Amino acid sequence: MHALATLGPDWMDPAYLLQQYGGAFFWISLAIVFVECGLLFPILPGDSLLFAMGLFIATGQVQMNIGVAILLLCLAAFLGNVSGYEIGRALGTPLYERDGRFVNKKNFDKTRDFFDHHGNKALVIGRFVPIVRTYITVVAGVSRMDRRRFFTWSAVGAVAWVVGVILLGFLLGQAFPALQHNIEAIILLIVAFSVIPMAFEWWRHKKKAAALAAELGEAAADIADHRSSGH
Repeated sequence: MHALATLGPDWMDPAYLLQQYGGAFFWISLAIVFVECGLLFPILPGDSLLFAMGLFIATGQVQMNIGVAILLLCLAAFLGNVSGYEIGRALGTPLYERDGRFVNKKNFDKTRDFFDHHGNKALVIGRFVPIVRTYITVVAGVSRMDRRRFFTWSAVGAVAWVVGVILLGFLLGQAFPALQHNIEAIILLIVAFSVIPMAFEWWRHKKKAAALAAELGEAAADIADHRSSGH
């Protein structure tokens, strides 16, 4: 039984994928990164997969040059974004109006708020936020963000995400080879940390909503007092 079984099916566990597919693991990882970065299927192990890839290369379990791996994974992440953008740009409102399990207004609205708040940086910051990194590209397409601007910031985000996460796994794998025997526990930590940005955004939204409600209450009380004194 894999430690990640409680978080989803076996195919979300990089250690399971490596065990099952061996040499094909890297190419499967490319496909997963591509899909998660733009094809409207957000429940995929992007962060943990990149970290595990770095760790597996460092410990010799994946026979791949780290530079080549980073280059190909950056390309997969960028092309995934481009695909998501073009899907959003082509389908527009009908896509936004869907009410499916993953493709629905709620996810689009959350991502649009994130995008509006952070602007261009959303395409970089959003890479590190599960679900947002899938929808941010589609939202950019639906809103018809300038292609050149989108491609530029998507490339920056792809490089920052892939290089940052995979090198973390690679360097830790070189320094502490024994980590390969505790990969499930490490990935659980990565999953937990990846939820922090979403939790912070939720808390910040609740705090703003509470502050706005308080301001409206005070304004209503002032109006009532003014009317009372006018009589």
